[in-house]
Amino acid sequence: MTGKNAPFEFEAALTELEQLVVRMENGDLSLEDSLRAFEQGIGLTRQCQQALSAAEQRVQLLLEQNGQSVAQPFAAGEEP
Repeated sequence: MTGKNAPFEFEAALTELEQLVVRMENGDLSLEDSLRAFEQGIGLTRQCQQALSAAEQRVQLLLEQNGQSVAQPFAAGEEP
């Protein structure tokens, strides 16, 4: 579980989120435990979304040309 004072690590948060989903899908959790897991999952999802947004902004800054940002779509598996 990620701590409140530990630095955010995207991959660790994503792994933790996947583990929460598996636990919830198994149906072995009580209602209260399910709600706690759901709440934790929402928090992790928000953190991951913020990290992805920050990464996207960094990529756009790196693609900046002549003082103007050039937004280029990224396709997985596409060679530059």
